[in-house]
Amino acid sequence: MEKRKLGKSEVEITPIIIGTWQAGKRMWVGIEDADSIKAIRAAYEAGITTIDTAEAYGEGHSERVIAEALSDVRDQVQYATKVFANHLKYNQVLEACDRSLKNLKTDYIDLYQIHWPSGSFNSEIVPIEETMKALNELKQQGKIRAIGVSNFSGAQLAEASQYGQIDSLQPPYSLFWRVVEKDALPYCIENQISILAYSPLAQGLLTGKFQRGQKFAPEDNRSANKLFQGENFERAQQALDKLRPIAERHNCTLAQLALAWLIAQPQANAIAGARYAEQAQDNAKAADVKLSAEEIAEIDSIGRIVTDHLDDNPVMWSW
Repeated sequence: MEKRKLGKSEVEITPIIIGTWQAGKRMWVGIEDADSIKAIRAAYEAGITTIDTAEAYGEGHSERVIAEALSDVRDQVQYATKVFANHLKYNQVLEACDRSLKNLKTDYIDLYQIHWPSGSFNSEIVPIEETMKALNELKQQGKIRAIGVSNFSGAQLAEASQYGQIDSLQPPYSLFWRVVEKDALPYCIENQISILAYSPLAQGLLTGKFQRGQKFAPEDNRSANKLFQGENFERAQQALDKLRPIAERHNCTLAQLALAWLIAQPQANAIAGARYAEQAQDNAKAADVKLSAEEIAEIDSIGRIVTDHLDDNPVMWSW
């Protein structure tokens, strides 16, 4: 898979990235470590060399699973992990990074990201200058190669950029969730900041596997996802019906079509999770789907069947 430059850094990433929230098990159901390890390994063998995780995914469990899957090929992969909103004071950032390094069984992290802005989830407010001071120090020490932020607004991204080089923004972004286009994307394009889109398949909705009337267990985070609720879910089904002929034309799945559309957007790369090896392999094939400008525009207009009815709240869940 052809690699892309991460922001202005020297790190190179694959346009399809494997996401490992589910490998942490917390807020997911029916996840087995053996399956997660096989999925991560299958992604690597299919050409996906960039892996995204976070300390908050099962309190480091996801990071430890990744180490088990990829330690023998560490020099051929790029690790991206995150520090949570409750660890953004100077010393807390340094300590969190050391924990992640230990969990990942590595002496450097390719991309270290602020998971949520200070104050999220009732966390203590910490000046971004203090957090960035710690991240810049980690970079100087060689413990991290690039700095990124996640779930930041355009204004928060611009503020963080005053205190150091930000090479990536990780927002929720998919054909069915496009708030970032109105907010931070223009700034990212102007400043060579890579977009690492999470939930690029709208938590599986864009795969077409969830039929009308789908119900999720209360402990499944998708039970609170706005896209799976009421009229939003019905509009998504209508859009999927219109996308199917385009996927058939390319002999690809709906998921591969949605990923191919996303990585064709300016600065955009897609973090796709996978429970099983087959899903990881299928996600990798999306990089081979080549869409014409006309098809990209057609898919864009179909996606608006859903997005035109959503508000500008960037959070996808009703937490």
